Amino acid sequence: MAGVLDSVNQRTQLVGKNRLELLMFRLRGRQMYGINVFKVKEVLQCPKLSSIPNSRSVVRGVAHIRGETIPIIDLSMSIGLPGIPQEDLATSFVIITEYNRKTQGFLVAGVDRIMNMNWEDILPPPKGAGKDVYLTAVTKIDDKLVEIIDVEKVLSEVSPLKEDVTEAVLSKSADRVPGHLPILVVDDSSVARRQIERCLTAIGMEVVTKNDGKQAHEYLKDITRDGSKARDHLALIISDVEMPEMDGYTLVTRCKEDPALSEMFIMLHTSLSGVFNRAMVQKVGADDFMAKFSPDELAERVMEIIDQG
Repeated sequence: MAGVLDSVNQRTQLVGKNRLELLMFRLRGRQMYGINVFKVKEVLQCPKLSSIPNSRSVVRGVAHIRGETIPIIDLSMSIGLPGIPQEDLATSFVIITEYNRKTQGFLVAGVDRIMNMNWEDILPPPKGAGKDVYLTAVTKIDDKLVEIIDVEKVLSEVSPLKEDVTEAVLSKSADRVPGHLPILVVDDSSVARRQIERCLTAIGMEVVTKNDGKQAHEYLKDITRDGSKARDHLALIISDVEMPEMDGYTLVTRCKEDPALSEMFIMLHTSLSGVFNRAMVQKVGADDFMAKFSPDELAERVMEIIDQG
């Protein structure tokens, strides 16, 4: 337990400083990719895989690791590249990750190193890259382009989440008084923005979306430029944590330091979960935290927050 707490303390030193640790890896070829270390539970040589009948081709099999049966997804195939050849599996690696309350392994050709970086150096994909691109951000390390894959998009295609609010929850929203202020949703993943917006509009909420913390902060400063408070314009903010240019932790910190924004209710809604994230949420002063993605849970929590004023 002491080791876990030490690790939490070490990680929380990055919180509110707009920094992250990026695990670098390769798929096929020389292009380098990155994934936030917070998502990574373990990296290991590719274990023996057992095939799953009728599974998607991108799922190369399952591995039995530390008492868990974990699906292993060929990350190359999932973004439209040729998969890792069967004969190369023994020399490949698996990155065990936790996203959206689920554990899965990503098969990669090789892992490189961990880089401590500033989110300001992590930029959105180039404009014109297209809506079907599997990138959520890019950066440069040693003058080489590093691509950060939109893992939520990958997982939504490999193992789709239930996105619709159930009738039981919708019936609760039907009894509520309409006309509430909009909700600001901040997320760099187009898939996540769509999922959250669909959930909130189903319960009668108006939604404003922004792609990252920097965009959201500029929007908040703009609507309060006349001397008003952010809570005069918005019911609450739902923000992702991992975002280029300004992460969700830093967005919370900036808001809580600004008198015009400090009274705004902010929920961090993230695919990160576990003890690390809860410690960080407490440190930056966010009002609530929810792991992605349960439409019923999100809808009910939002109605509860709004009804409490």
